[in-house]
Amino acid sequence: MKNVLFVAALLGYVSAAAQQPTGAQLPADTLAPPAEQTQRPPGAASRPSAIVGTTGTDRNELKYNLNESGSHFFKVTFLNQTWLRLNQSNPGTTVNQVPKTNTFDIGLRRTRIQMFGQLSDRVLLYVQFGMNNFNSLNAFPAYNNNGTPANRKVAAFFHDAVGEYQVFKNKDYLKIGAGLTIVNGLSRFSQPSVSSILSMDVPVFAQATVDQTDEFSRKLSLYARGQVGPIDYRIAVSDPFPIQTNGAVPPPLSSFSNFAQKGQNKQFQGLFLYQFFDKEANQTPGYMTGTYLGKKKILNLEGGFITQKAAMWHREGTADTVYTDMNLWSLAAFLDMPVNRRTGTAVSAYIGYFKLNYGPDYLRFNGIMNPASGTTVPLPGASGTQGNAFPMFGTGNVVYGQVGYLFRQDLFGAGNGTLMPYAQMQIGDYQRLTKTMGVYTIGLNYLINGHNSKLTLDYQSRPIYEAAGTQLAPTGRRGQLVLQYQVFI
Repeated sequence: MKNVLFVAALLGYVSAAAQQPTGAQLPADTLAPPAEQTQRPPGAASRPSAIVGTTGTDRNELKYNLNESGSHFFKVTFLNQTWLRLNQSNPGTTVNQVPKTNTFDIGLRRTRIQMFGQLSDRVLLYVQFGMNNFNSLNAFPAYNNNGTPANRKVAAFFHDAVGEYQVFKNKDYLKIGAGLTIVNGLSRFSQPSVSSILSMDVPVFAQATVDQTDEFSRKLSLYARGQVGPIDYRIAVSDPFPIQTNGAVPPPLSSFSNFAQKGQNKQFQGLFLYQFFDKEANQTPGYMTGTYLGKKKILNLEGGFITQKAAMWHREGTADTVYTDMNLWSLAAFLDMPVNRRTGTAVSAYIGYFKLNYGPDYLRFNGIMNPASGTTVPLPGASGTQGNAFPMFGTGNVVYGQVGYLFRQDLFGAGNGTLMPYAQMQIGDYQRLTKTMGVYTIGLNYLINGHNSKLTLDYQSRPIYEAAGTQLAPTGRRGQLVLQYQVFI
């Protein structure tokens, strides 16, 4: 009977939420609210132990209270990001064996279900399930490596499955957790909250081993995290996946460094932030907010690292195999604060320097939700160069920056939302490129209902390359235009 009442309450809430005015905005943070927004102080009026949907200035949320105060609860969130994209293809691009100079595609960049709960004063359970980069080529090639037919229906998987224990009751000093998690080192963009990002997409290069020795940036890890005064920290030891299990044929051993196919060493990582003003959200494991839309006053300095012994290999001469450590670190500053609290204007900015050592001449092309399947103009020591791909990862130095400005609330009238334009740059000085690479993006968010309902128009300009001996030289530029619609509850 309890299950029937729970389902009935859920259906009733969804029906009511669909009729709420679009002007009520959710505070930007992770896919879940910070602890201070979900826990009531002692003596506060209790909520019923049921799905709660509130209006006005309160949150609309799918939440089941486990105690009368609401400090113990279980929540569910949903996220969907749909892309409509026009892309100028890289040289030699083919789509299902047909040459294409331009492509138009429709895809799901992310579709996620998040389930988490504060089960007791000290215990948190966090689970996320979903899929990424689902377009018409999602199952390409037509056959898997073992010769069996590919299946476009198997893309969804568990992103996170974490249990966490809060060592000091009602204090964020130390939380210890373990499981499949995005708790990472290197930078805030190595563990981004995708529901609240400023731009249309995150700087994926900061997810340094994504889908090589991790699962979409998640790793099997034991970690400690917390906030002590102005310091926010997270440290972790991770058990990386073998490169052979990422679903693609590993690159052959060559003079170009790549992830080693022999041996297995643990990975150590950490991220440390000094918070000058407000503290950042700290409830859900790892995830860091993209922009708070002026709801907080944030100025942070951060430093992070990832290191793994003998993670990489390459060949010197004709026979000698050399193993090298992977060492990555970064320093950055993040600002996100209101300009005028009365009108709701705000600014968000980030600048970071990344020192990336994957071993000699490591370079990896990547195209987000690539709209192409092959190329007739391969580049030496590189794969996946078709479609919208560019050298996203490599041994060398990267400077990344982004900036955005939030216009006044109700710019188009009460309940009709506002605008937030932005710009991004990724400047990469990689060993295998003859010149420094620049990828530039400009975009415009139409925040219909904050991050819960928003349209984003995004244009990106990237370089294209040709072989220059063992290096790659730029020969021009290509662009892509994307319209994204995000729905989040």
